[in-house]
Amino acid sequence: MLDFPRWKVSLIWAALILGMLCAVPSFLPERLLAPLPGFLKPRVNLGLDLSGGSHLLLEADPAEVAKLKLTTMEEQIRTELRRGDPKIAIGDISATGGQLSFMVRDPQQVDAAVERIRPMTQGAGMTGQRDFDVTVKDGNTITVAPTQAGLDAAVKSAMEVATEIIRKRIDEMGTREPTIQQQGSTRILVQVPGVQDPTALKALLGQTAKLEFKLVDATANPAEVAQGRAPIGSEVLPYPENPSGIPFIAVKRQVMVSGDELSDASQGYDQQSSAPVVNIKFNGSGGRKFGRVTQENVNKPFAIILDGKVLSAPNINEPILGGSAQISGNFSVDSANQLAISLRSGKLPVKLNVVDERTVGPQLGADSIRAGIIASIVAVAAVIIFMFVSYGRFGMYANFAVVINVLVIVGVMGILNATLTLPGIAGFVLTIGTAVDANVLVYERIREERRRGRGVVQSVEFGYKEASRTIFEANVTHAIAGGIMLALGSGPVKGFAIVLLIGIATSVFTAVVFTRMLAARWLRHARPTDIVI
Repeated sequence: MLDFPRWKVSLIWAALILGMLCAVPSFLPERLLAPLPGFLKPRVNLGLDLSGGSHLLLEADPAEVAKLKLTTMEEQIRTELRRGDPKIAIGDISATGGQLSFMVRDPQQVDAAVERIRPMTQGAGMTGQRDFDVTVKDGNTITVAPTQAGLDAAVKSAMEVATEIIRKRIDEMGTREPTIQQQGSTRILVQVPGVQDPTALKALLGQTAKLEFKLVDATANPAEVAQGRAPIGSEVLPYPENPSGIPFIAVKRQVMVSGDELSDASQGYDQQSSAPVVNIKFNGSGGRKFGRVTQENVNKPFAIILDGKVLSAPNINEPILGGSAQISGNFSVDSANQLAISLRSGKLPVKLNVVDERTVGPQLGADSIRAGIIASIVAVAAVIIFMFVSYGRFGMYANFAVVINVLVIVGVMGILNATLTLPGIAGFVLTIGTAVDANVLVYERIREERRRGRGVVQSVEFGYKEASRTIFEANVTHAIAGGIMLALGSGPVKGFAIVLLIGIATSVFTAVVFTRMLAARWLRHARPTDIVI
């Protein structure tokens, strides 16, 4: 147990020195590290409560989810009845009263229409219900109404998707370690460290980014459009930049191509006007669909619609077959880049409104850091004094291990690009306080072996050997608790768990392996006949 060959000593020192060197960048100002490549400057990121940042609470409207679900079902019904064999002719679909209703022109095809529509409904979770009820009224009128179980399942799915899309959008901003978690059934909490102005963040996260291409209804009467009325099969949408001066335009309800079929989006500049634009590329099916639609509608205007608002309505001068297009509008470089990020990350399945907004100033974070540093220094000083008074030389070995352990924890957190939060500092101080637990167990066992009459070397050897099992079992239980917090927790709980787990691993290594090496080298060179411990 006390045999440390040269290669093992070198390996232990190399691991500790590497960990301490990785801790250095976290204590240096950013300007000194700027010229270095990223892999040479591992740093510990500071959480929202330490560096300041923005706190947003977003909420979805379940009624909006129900409306979108009904719109999707309407499109599916139109497509299935029109393209099926045989085709089933129906009248206009009404979406009033939170349900769909339409008339089958041939009463003999009512049963066939119902048989085609029912497979489009799905099970609503584990409730045993369907998400839509399909019924027949007055012989030839079919009604499709969403069930409550279906709406609940739709809201749950929409919030899960929205959470992931928000995560993608924030990651595109280059922000490290944001906190994004769902609260309740309709709310999402977002905390982004380092962002002091939440205006751009709100614009990015609040944008649904639902992109659609629809044909303009050229038959619509401008006077009726101005009053919000459109022909059957069309709808009136706001068009703030309409050259005609009327801030509305009538477009066909059928979607030509949607943003779901995009493969990429990026901010660029118009080749003629040099104005900021968004360049988009369609995937294979989207490119083919866009090419076919533009071929069939040459010399007709089409509308580019974002979140229910028309950005522009250019004329199709020629077929667009390259699978790419350009979105123009009254963009700035920042707004065009935000739109590109939103389109790349995908559209939100439901609009999110900001219901709570807070900004954590950097001064509050500085106060927290100062308090955490003071607490850490006091904890280290108290541990050092206690160990020296209680165990003398061996206590100093433990103190040396504690100091190295502190630096190694910071180094490992830097390598893992981990985030330090205020609860993380609490975990840090707790780790310092418990880092000498293993040494206390070892040293008390050495005292016991000496009282039994064993020699110095045998007492030290048996002390480390017999205490190792207890140390291992105690730290495994701590690691299990920390692992559960890391897996199930989020935000501050997760930050605490990360520091705790890293501290468990490093403290066991420094308190057992490192101090045993120091004790072994002293015994080999000094060969004492007695020890004071």
